[in-house]
Amino acid sequence: MREFDYLIFIGRFQPFHNGHLWTLQHALERADKVIVLCGSARQARSPNHPWTVDDREALIRMSLPEEVGRRVFVVGISDRMYNDQQWLTEVQNLVDRVIAVDNSDVGSRQAQFRIGIVGPPRGAKKGNAEYLDLFPQWQRVEAPELPDVHASRIRHAFFDPERADDWPACANLLPAPVFASLDAFRQTETFANLQGEYLFVKRYRQSWAAAPYPPTFVQVDAVVIHSGHVLLVRRRSPPGKGLWALPGGFVHPDERIKDAVIRELKEESRLKVPAPVLAGSIRANRVFDHPQRSLRGRTITHAYLIELAPTSEGLPKVRGDEDTERAKWVPLFEFNRMEEQLFEDHFYIVNWFLGQV
Repeated sequence: MREFDYLIFIGRFQPFHNGHLWTLQHALERADKVIVLCGSARQARSPNHPWTVDDREALIRMSLPEEVGRRVFVVGISDRMYNDQQWLTEVQNLVDRVIAVDNSDVGSRQAQFRIGIVGPPRGAKKGNAEYLDLFPQWQRVEAPELPDVHASRIRHAFFDPERADDWPACANLLPAPVFASLDAFRQTETFANLQGEYLFVKRYRQSWAAAPYPPTFVQVDAVVIHSGHVLLVRRRSPPGKGLWALPGGFVHPDERIKDAVIRELKEESRLKVPAPVLAGSIRANRVFDHPQRSLRGRTITHAYLIELAPTSEGLPKVRGDEDTERAKWVPLFEFNRMEEQLFEDHFYIVNWFLGQV
């Protein structure tokens, strides 16, 4: 009899590599079944998030014998960059749901089973193990990490033409079927688009590499709400070409942050509302500063919630500009289904403000 009924294994698996497989095999030795939670489940594809949940589940399953794979559940979980408690609740709910379905009994609950959570040992690389402390209700199981197996190293070899010679060596870091699958992925149009984005970001970072200290960029974003709609623009250029985003951009050296958000809003959406009215309609503002919110480097945004009053004329007219293909008003119920289409952390910024409306 194994020690646990279920072990929880949380990760991004971008991509699923031998270190992940090592941990998963360790978990399967100690538990009857393993629930794998794939993070960043509904984020738009990017060089940091190249593979969807379905892609990652396929990579996991091709790495396991079929009879072993039947003991593994793979479930996607969204990020909640600015609401840890919301993320914790989603983890708990997903585990509860998997257990109920697995036991064909909606009354089955976690308390009836021996549950643990598996991950790196204490003292592992900073950030790798801290999340395990957020789940005191589940016994912690430490799995030793394989040295020098890092997903970021694999992604750089995957996308960077200057590191093309490193890619064949990644066969030693990935399960054989995974390496073959990713090698085939390199021939697709999706790969070409992601590689183009990767190279744009690389050049962007190189442009300030000679600075004595890594710069911190300051941006503004406008969350404009009108009659149950939010204003979005579609990005014309990388990074995030083709994705929907909040109107916004970098603060000029000679302007105040509040002035910058009005300027960027007017420029990117051509919103037919006078600037004084927009400034008078600001209801809240907040700094969003997750260290990984942007591939371009340390980028902090000051986001402003602007609530426009309904009028007999309906939604104000909007259109794109040289930076945006188009602008449009999106009903909020529709917006909540667009997580995979939003740039960077803009989906989470809007949802944070919606809790304030």
